[in-house]
Amino acid sequence: MLNRDIYRGLWADLAADKAMIFLAGPRQAGKTTLAKSIAEDFPDHLYFNWDQREDRARLLKDPRFFRTMPRKSSGHPLIVFDEIHKYRHWKNYLKGIYDEFSGEFRFLVSGSGRLDLYQRGGDSLAGRYLLFHLWPLVMTEFRESPRSIESWLADPLSLAPDHEHLQTIWSKLQAFGGFPEPFVNAKERSWRRWSQTYHRQLLREDMRDVGGLSNVLGAEDLFSLLPERVGSPLSMNSLAGDIGVSPHTVKKWIELFDRFFLSFRLSPWTGKLARAITKEKKLYLFDSPLVSDEGRRFENAVALELNRAVHTWSELGHGDYSLHYVRNKEKQEVDFLIVRDRKPLLLVETKLSERSAASSLLKLQAQLGVPAVQLFSKGEGTFKRWSNNGLDVMIAPAWRWLVQLP
Repeated sequence: MLNRDIYRGLWADLAADKAMIFLAGPRQAGKTTLAKSIAEDFPDHLYFNWDQREDRARLLKDPRFFRTMPRKSSGHPLIVFDEIHKYRHWKNYLKGIYDEFSGEFRFLVSGSGRLDLYQRGGDSLAGRYLLFHLWPLVMTEFRESPRSIESWLADPLSLAPDHEHLQTIWSKLQAFGGFPEPFVNAKERSWRRWSQTYHRQLLREDMRDVGGLSNVLGAEDLFSLLPERVGSPLSMNSLAGDIGVSPHTVKKWIELFDRFFLSFRLSPWTGKLARAITKEKKLYLFDSPLVSDEGRRFENAVALELNRAVHTWSELGHGDYSLHYVRNKEKQEVDFLIVRDRKPLLLVETKLSERSAASSLLKLQAQLGVPAVQLFSKGEGTFKRWSNNGLDVMIAPAWRWLVQLP
């Protein structure tokens, strides 16, 4: 059974400071399972799901229906609202119950869209909740014991021992993705069936009904082009020409993909880098196996791991972390740059099997003055680590480095 301990820890940390916590993330990543697991820790709890007709009727008839729930203790009961963002007046509703009941109840609000951006208008919820995300499975969830961010910052190039089972898990994540159902089944045909159903449901139901998507077929055509563009700066004009719509429409649809966790994008880093060039964002997919090219899929899988890390660290309050890529006017590029509080922290390059450091990695490392790691995915788990004019640089197996991320 997958316990998702890092997210239980996130919940506990945030819930100590605020009575209402939002849990967002991709559909079928395990939010409902996590929410119910958290609820079991409370002697008194109530689970509400907007998708259930009976639950909807209860709320519409009596918005404060939970007040009469039976209690076993004198503590604060936990009320779980699942998918309530589909309720037209959800923001006003949550604002009202928080203002009235935050001293008496605890609230966990989960949803498959970006709850902080889901709808415009209505009363603001600012200051009334804290938000955290649950992502598809990543390597660090298979560690035997958690690692602190302080320990990692002291040596961001540290590696786990070269256990064979870590490489096996890494291979499964690339082959079947990190969504629990296809990962556990670990069969290509199972993943294909799951993936087709999953994306069809998001595009034809969630995005149409909640996100306001009108041209479903056009959006499906656009999404089908994205796997081959993973890891490259994304040109809206080029995509628009390919499917016969305006660049503005392409931009709107991709923003919708991001909003419903089909994809995410990374901005170029330009701060304090001589001759940096501002280019389009790079796009990655949450369902890695959609990317057929082996090298791009590897980069996509690493992007998912790093994206999870910077979100978790920021949500825990360890700093303002973000993930970028770096490219200069000489077209030298490094795949990823982790930034903390607007200052470069670590460069990460991906090369499927290459064991020689990329020249672009070493040059941009010298300009940015930060440690650098080049990850590979094929072959034995040996590594090389040295000093590049006083700056640490390492070439290492992805599975041994990624599992060490807090």
